[in-house]
Amino acid sequence: MKFKEKEAAENRDSHVARKKARWTCSLVGASLVGAFGSSFLYGYNLSVVNAPAPYIKAFYNASWQRRHGQPIGADTLTLLWSLTVSIFAIGGLVGTFVVKGIGKFLGRKSTLLVNNGFAVAAALLMACALRAGAFEMLIVGRFIMGVDGGIALSALPMYLSEISPKEKRGSLGQVTAVFICIGVLTGQLLGLPQLLGKESTWPYLFGMIMVPAFTQLLTLPCLPESPRYLLFEKHDEEGAVKAFQTLLGREDVSQEVEEALAESRVHRNTRLVSVLELLRCPFARWQVVTVVITMACYQLCGLNAIWFYTNSIFGAAGIPAEKIPYVTLSTGGIETLAAIFSGLVIERLGRRPLLIGGFGLMALFFGTLTIALTLQDRAPWVPYLSIVCVLAVIASFCSGPKSLDTYCFLVFATVCVTGAVYLYLVLPETKNRTYGEISQAFAKRNKAYPPEEKIGSLVMDEKSNGRSG
Repeated sequence: MKFKEKEAAENRDSHVARKKARWTCSLVGASLVGAFGSSFLYGYNLSVVNAPAPYIKAFYNASWQRRHGQPIGADTLTLLWSLTVSIFAIGGLVGTFVVKGIGKFLGRKSTLLVNNGFAVAAALLMACALRAGAFEMLIVGRFIMGVDGGIALSALPMYLSEISPKEKRGSLGQVTAVFICIGVLTGQLLGLPQLLGKESTWPYLFGMIMVPAFTQLLTLPCLPESPRYLLFEKHDEEGAVKAFQTLLGREDVSQEVEEALAESRVHRNTRLVSVLELLRCPFARWQVVTVVITMACYQLCGLNAIWFYTNSIFGAAGIPAEKIPYVTLSTGGIETLAAIFSGLVIERLGRRPLLIGGFGLMALFFGTLTIALTLQDRAPWVPYLSIVCVLAVIASFCSGPKSLDTYCFLVFATVCVTGAVYLYLVLPETKNRTYGEISQAFAKRNKAYPPEEKIGSLVMDEKSNGRSG
């Protein structure tokens, strides 16, 4: 009964908060410009190499033959192409390692701005590789673009979460995912033969990377730095107040400043620990387990296997081979629409129902897809059911491995069910809660309360400030 009363009170507070918080031009502009020059480029570079792959391989062969007087070997070509594709991820790993130091020294906004230097350098290298006759330029450019992606996907979520009021944090956080999907779709679209996916024009696909980079370089300086960064790292309260006022579109930002100062006090009194110490810490045990399980399900739930099977599934449905690239655009479109839908409803439904529902629906459609693929020769309509299942799984979202033929999807279905059940049992709702309140929600399950700053009292102070404001 108490739980229901508490939930009803939280829903009332949520309704009041939504009425109080509003979208401003600065808030929307910062999120769109930040994402266009960052997560959009990451998504674009995930898909942009697919369409021109035959022409790039032909370029590798021609370049090799000009230097060595003989065609490139099949194994060597496979190795070079695999390196071209995978080195993007290696660069991303490097980017995630360096972003912490850069972000602390320069700030979130300046990190995003400086990061555009990597994007421009990579675009020039890759776009000029064909004219220079050096395939190494393309590989190095992919690596540098990976560094850009690693920095962007670390700095952008920090920037968006720190500039957003807690009532809008979920919607703004989804902007990163939406622009990744739009980037993937744009790469697929521009790679069509009617646009830039031709032998004579494929270098322009990489030159297009400079458009979002220069757009961000020209517009992001006009927008404010993260107010929480100004408070936490620069101890610039006056600058933080001005940033809050610009982002929220009102003069009275005392409540937001007090909440940020409360977080800052906890932040200053928190001792940094190693990964091993974190695993042993009773105050964070269930938080760590929940993060690990959620991310494991995210990586292993099977979307990569879906991408692997897409062409064969569409071919089995009777779609001509030359039309499959156009039909494949529907997968990018569905992914984008699903991400936009999630961003629109996340503040109403909460994070928890979307996570549980997404994994649950994926499990359902993976099971249906397994049956459809196994029985696709039994009736003419079954292959079309496979297409529907593919689009439905993508709409429900995630990624993972291959190699058990059609029955691999049962493995992914099991992963999705496990993730959904765990999240249902353990994960609290985070909608309209501060980080202190989220920690408090886990404290009961941990059977241990963090000693620093009595987080509970901070939460009560924040709530009382909210009522008086």
